[in-house]
Order: sequence, then C-alpha cells, then structure tokens
Amino acid sequence: MTATDQPKFDPAYVATLREVLDIAVAQIATEHRTPATKAMMAQIIVQNAARGVTDARTLVHDAVLAGADGAP
Repeated sequence: MTATDQPKFDPAYVATLREVLDIAVAQIATEHRTPATKAMMAQIIVQNAARGVTDARTLVHDAVLAGADGAP
C-alpha cells in the first residue's frame, strides 16, 4: 500500500481501531508488548480494515497472531 492509495478512515473508525489494538495488545505476553510489536499489530489491523474486514474479533485475532512472538 502506497501513500497515494491509503484508505481514508473517519475519526470514529480510527478510535474503534485503536480500541481493537488495545484489546489485542492486552492478549499477548507482557514481554512482547514493545513499541515495535504494537506498531506491527497496528499495521495488520489497518491493512485488514482497508481490505474491508469489519469484524472486531477477526481484527483482534489477526493482530494477536501477528504479535504473539513479538516483532522481528
């Protein structure tokens, strides 16, 4: 995804995605809750949302899977 084709999310939806991220981060091991891991999880959430995924459970699940082992 380039800067020119990034999705446009309204402020309310961005707030919802932040809540999804907070929920997902709370589900990974404490030692993996680094800024890099959180950024990686946020990226997964935004990419999935941009693809049209709207189910919060799915967004959380995919982010948790991505962050479970921490950032590379």
